[in-house]
Amino acid sequence: MRNGSVKILMQWDIKAGMNNEYFEYVMREWLPNATKLGLTPIEAWYNVYAASNIPSIMAGAIAADESAMRAIITSDDWMELQDELLEYVENYRYKIVRVTGEYQL
Repeated sequence: MRNGSVKILMQWDIKAGMNNEYFEYVMREWLPNATKLGLTPIEAWYNVYAASNIPSIMAGAIAADESAMRAIITSDDWMELQDELLEYVENYRYKIVRVTGEYQL
């Protein structure tokens, strides 16, 4: 991790009956394109067994600094990726945090 890095922490639920389509989209489209935009994916959690208020997916990616992250998440390409993701997921939310080197929620 670089000094000054920031992380986007994302979470969502996969829509009912969309698991296969979701995972295919994420692996073939979302991850490669998010990386091209300048994000470095560093973690992803798939929650198989949990209480209903726990998201089924939690993921994180870093950018070099806050300015780079803001440029990424305000770009038309990012907006398009998010619109496509929302075809497969619901309850999407995210936050931007400074990288601490420890596990972050």
